[in-house]
Amino acid sequence: MNAISNFEYKRPIWQTAIVLTLGFWLSASLVLDWVIMPSLYLSGMMNQAGFTTAGYAIFWSFNRMELLSAAVVLTGALALNKTQSQWRLSSVALSVLLLSVALLDTYFLTPQMCAVGIQLNLFEAAAAIPTTMNLLHGGYWLLEIVKLVVGGMLLNWYWRPQG
Repeated sequence: MNAISNFEYKRPIWQTAIVLTLGFWLSASLVLDWVIMPSLYLSGMMNQAGFTTAGYAIFWSFNRMELLSAAVVLTGALALNKTQSQWRLSSVALSVLLLSVALLDTYFLTPQMCAVGIQLNLFEAAAAIPTTMNLLHGGYWLLEIVKLVVGGMLLNWYWRPQG
Protein backbone atom coordinates (compact mmCIF):
# COMPACT_ATOMS: atom_id res chain seq x y z
CA MET A 1 0.00 0.00 0.00
CA ASN A 2 1.21 3.40 -0.85
CA ALA A 3 0.29 6.20 1.46
CA ILE A 4 0.07 9.65 0.00
CA SER A 5 0.90 12.48 2.30
CA ASN A 6 -0.07 16.05 1.64
CA PHE A 7 2.23 17.31 4.38
CA GLU A 8 5.10 19.33 3.11
CA TYR A 9 7.14 21.95 4.85
CA LYS A 10 6.41 25.41 3.58
CA ARG A 11 8.68 28.23 4.63
CA PRO A 12 6.95 31.58 5.30
CA ILE A 13 7.41 34.03 2.43
CA TRP A 14 9.12 36.59 4.68
CA GLN A 15 11.63 33.99 5.84
CA THR A 16 12.48 33.23 2.20
CA ALA A 17 12.75 36.94 1.41
CA ILE A 18 15.14 37.46 4.33
CA VAL A 19 17.33 34.50 3.37
CA LEU A 20 17.57 35.57 -0.27
CA THR A 21 18.20 39.22 0.61
CA LEU A 22 20.89 38.42 3.19
CA GLY A 23 22.56 35.97 0.82
CA PHE A 24 22.67 38.54 -1.97
CA TRP A 25 23.74 41.41 0.31
CA LEU A 26 26.52 39.57 2.13
CA SER A 27 27.91 38.01 -1.03
CA ALA A 28 27.88 41.40 -2.81
CA SER A 29 29.71 42.93 0.17
CA LEU A 30 32.36 40.24 0.03
CA VAL A 31 32.84 40.71 -3.73
CA LEU A 32 33.14 44.47 -3.33
CA ASP A 33 35.52 44.28 -0.36
CA TRP A 34 37.71 41.37 -1.45
CA VAL A 35 37.64 41.51 -5.28
CA ILE A 36 36.70 44.91 -6.71
CA MET A 37 38.43 47.31 -4.31
CA PRO A 38 41.70 45.30 -4.07
CA SER A 39 41.76 45.06 -7.89
CA LEU A 40 41.41 48.82 -8.18
CA TYR A 41 44.13 49.30 -5.57
CA LEU A 42 46.57 46.87 -7.23
CA SER A 43 45.97 48.37 -10.67
CA GLY A 44 47.14 51.74 -9.36
CA MET A 45 43.81 53.47 -9.78
CA MET A 46 43.93 54.84 -6.24
CA ASN A 47 46.78 57.10 -7.31
CA GLN A 48 44.73 58.60 -10.14
CA ALA A 49 43.08 61.99 -9.70
CA GLY A 50 39.59 60.67 -10.51
CA PHE A 51 39.62 57.77 -8.07
CA THR A 52 37.61 59.63 -5.46
CA THR A 53 34.86 60.34 -7.98
CA ALA A 54 34.87 56.74 -9.22
CA GLY A 55 34.85 55.39 -5.66
CA TYR A 56 31.97 57.63 -4.72
CA ALA A 57 29.97 56.47 -7.75
CA ILE A 58 30.58 52.82 -6.88
CA PHE A 59 29.74 53.23 -3.21
CA TRP A 60 26.76 55.52 -3.87
CA SER A 61 25.06 52.73 -5.82
CA PHE A 62 26.15 49.99 -3.45
CA ASN A 63 25.05 51.90 -0.35
CA ARG A 64 21.55 52.39 -1.78
CA MET A 65 21.35 48.65 -2.42
CA GLU A 66 22.45 48.06 1.17
CA LEU A 67 19.72 50.37 2.50
CA LEU A 68 17.11 48.53 0.47
CA SER A 69 18.40 45.16 1.66
CA ALA A 70 18.45 46.27 5.30
CA ALA A 71 14.87 47.53 4.95
CA VAL A 72 13.71 44.19 3.52
CA VAL A 73 15.46 42.26 6.32
CA LEU A 74 13.98 44.49 9.04
CA THR A 75 10.50 44.38 7.51
CA GLY A 76 10.68 40.59 7.26
CA ALA A 77 11.89 40.24 10.85
CA LEU A 78 9.07 42.48 12.10
CA ALA A 79 6.48 40.58 10.04
CA LEU A 80 7.68 37.20 11.27
CA ASN A 81 7.76 38.36 14.89
CA LYS A 82 4.21 39.62 14.54
CA THR A 83 2.80 36.49 12.89
CA GLN A 84 4.77 33.68 14.52
CA SER A 85 5.40 33.18 18.20
CA GLN A 86 8.62 31.13 17.98
CA TRP A 87 10.75 33.88 16.44
CA ARG A 88 13.18 35.69 18.67
CA LEU A 89 12.91 39.37 19.37
CA SER A 90 16.70 39.52 19.11
CA SER A 91 16.36 39.04 15.35
CA VAL A 92 14.57 42.40 15.18
CA ALA A 93 17.32 44.03 17.25
CA LEU A 94 20.01 42.60 14.96
CA SER A 95 18.05 43.75 11.90
CA VAL A 96 17.94 47.27 13.34
CA LEU A 97 21.72 47.03 13.87
CA LEU A 98 22.15 46.07 10.19
CA LEU A 99 20.04 49.05 9.14
CA SER A 100 22.15 51.30 11.38
CA VAL A 101 25.34 50.05 9.73
CA ALA A 102 23.89 50.72 6.27
CA LEU A 103 22.79 54.22 7.33
CA LEU A 104 26.23 55.02 8.78
CA ASP A 105 27.96 53.79 5.63
CA THR A 106 25.61 55.72 3.34
CA TYR A 107 25.24 59.05 5.09
CA PHE A 108 28.42 59.38 7.12
CA LEU A 109 31.41 57.29 6.02
CA THR A 110 31.12 57.45 2.23
CA PRO A 111 30.62 61.25 2.04
CA GLN A 112 33.39 61.82 4.60
CA MET A 113 35.86 59.56 2.78
CA CYS A 114 35.13 61.28 -0.52
CA ALA A 115 35.47 64.72 1.05
CA VAL A 116 38.83 63.83 2.57
CA GLY A 117 40.06 62.13 -0.61
CA ILE A 118 39.12 64.76 -3.14
CA GLN A 119 41.92 66.96 -4.36
CA LEU A 120 40.66 70.52 -4.71
CA ASN A 121 43.90 72.22 -5.66
CA LEU A 122 44.86 71.17 -9.19
CA PHE A 123 48.30 72.79 -8.95
CA GLU A 124 49.34 70.83 -5.88
CA ALA A 125 50.78 67.34 -6.26
CA ALA A 126 48.92 64.49 -4.65
CA ALA A 127 49.94 64.28 -1.02
CA ALA A 128 50.19 61.27 1.23
CA ILE A 129 47.05 59.69 2.59
CA PRO A 130 45.68 61.89 5.40
CA THR A 131 45.40 60.36 8.87
CA THR A 132 41.68 61.16 8.82
CA MET A 133 41.29 58.80 5.85
CA ASN A 134 43.00 56.01 7.79
CA LEU A 135 40.57 56.55 10.67
CA LEU A 136 37.60 56.46 8.28
CA HIS A 137 38.89 53.29 6.65
CA GLY A 138 39.24 51.71 10.09
CA GLY A 139 35.65 52.66 10.90
CA TYR A 140 34.50 51.25 7.56
CA TRP A 141 36.22 47.91 8.17
CA LEU A 142 34.83 47.73 11.70
CA LEU A 143 31.31 48.28 10.34
CA GLU A 144 31.93 45.68 7.62
CA ILE A 145 32.92 43.10 10.24
CA VAL A 146 29.81 43.93 12.29
CA LYS A 147 27.66 43.66 9.16
CA LEU A 148 29.10 40.29 8.14
CA VAL A 149 28.87 38.79 11.64
CA VAL A 150 25.34 40.04 12.33
CA GLY A 151 24.17 39.23 8.80
CA GLY A 152 25.67 35.74 9.11
CA MET A 153 23.90 35.17 12.43
CA LEU A 154 20.57 36.26 10.95
CA LEU A 155 21.12 34.14 7.84
CA ASN A 156 21.83 31.12 10.04
CA TRP A 157 18.70 31.72 12.14
CA TYR A 158 16.38 32.21 9.19
CA TRP A 159 17.90 29.43 7.08
CA ARG A 160 16.96 26.76 9.60
CA PRO A 161 13.34 25.56 9.45
CA GLN A 162 11.23 26.65 12.40
CA GLY A 163 8.55 24.71 14.08
